[in-house]
Amino acid sequence: MKQEAPLNALAAYLPEGTFGQVMAYLNQYKVHLTVTRERQSILGDYRHPDRRGGHRISINGNLNRYAFLITLLHEISHLTTFMQYANSVASHGKEWKQHFSAILKEFVGKGYLPADVEAALRQSIRNPAASSCADDDLMRVLKRYDRQKENHFLVEQLQPNQLFRTKDGRVFRKGERIRKRYRCEEVATKRMYLFSPVYEVELVAA
Repeated sequence: MKQEAPLNALAAYLPEGTFGQVMAYLNQYKVHLTVTRERQSILGDYRHPDRRGGHRISINGNLNRYAFLITLLHEISHLTTFMQYANSVASHGKEWKQHFSAILKEFVGKGYLPADVEAALRQSIRNPAASSCADDDLMRVLKRYDRQKENHFLVEQLQPNQLFRTKDGRVFRKGERIRKRYRCEEVATKRMYLFSPVYEVELVAA
């Protein structure tokens, strides 16, 4: 269910000290911000103004504070890129990367973030990934601040041939690593799928 609470309720989702800077962006561009339930395919989304209204951003409400902030800044960067270039540039092209890096820099070195998150962000600033989920090093660090779930692990933490269950209930067997991903077999269909090393799954007893 979507939560369209007053913007001052946003502070509960953000690292301490960041609310004012974030609100400055939201107020400047009159952003309609929605906090949503967990979505499997995306962490956040930006929609530019159209006949239905102005700038709209939605962020998954299950994210930890640091992941929520970074995802929100990611979407704000889409907004500022749109304001400068409209639809004339690639969604995650060099122009967006420049905007995202510039905005991230405003939140680094201020004491808002844990040292490990800040170090990973500094690396990301040099060449931001299209999603924080696509940046394995950053995602690995952000996962440390999630609520720990019993019997849940990252794919890279499992042993070869161990069985695991994804959020949609399917069961896989962990296979070999191919470049940056793990090749895993779906038990029911014998089909092969590639998994990010930092994708969270539930361990299945053999």
